[in-house]
Amino acid sequence: MGDGAALADRIAERRGGAGDPRALVGELRRSLLLVPFDRGGLWTAEFGGIRWVCGFTDEAALARFAEERAAVEGAGVASRSWEYAAFRGARLLDEVIPAMRVPAGVAVNVADPDGSMLFPPVVGIVPDSYAVDADVPSRGQGL
Repeated sequence: MGDGAALADRIAERRGGAGDPRALVGELRRSLLLVPFDRGGLWTAEFGGIRWVCGFTDEAALARFAEERAAVEGAGVASRSWEYAAFRGARLLDEVIPAMRVPAGVAVNVADPDGSMLFPPVVGIVPDSYAVDADVPSRGQGL
């Protein structure tokens, strides 16, 4: 069973130009991610026409995110209690993303500029029926 540290290591490999993209996706699927709640739902952000579920590899990464939010939103956020749920990556990709009914992917450790990774809604990451490139030949392989 993947833990957040193993996923963070795979992300670092890939960002460094090494590692296998399929192994990275496999590690995401095995890993537990901490996903904060926002107004009764999972914390998401929209960027580039994609809805991103924000997940974190451990409580320290989530705390860095909370600190960034406090810097953006003000002091009241700093004292906010951050509730979160732990999801296996496979559940996010196979169940949560399809339930969103919009193009959606997973953004891991978004407050870590050198340790973040986006997993977009493409073939090989999300179910084909929810991949934005499912009808485009020979696409969806790259991370």
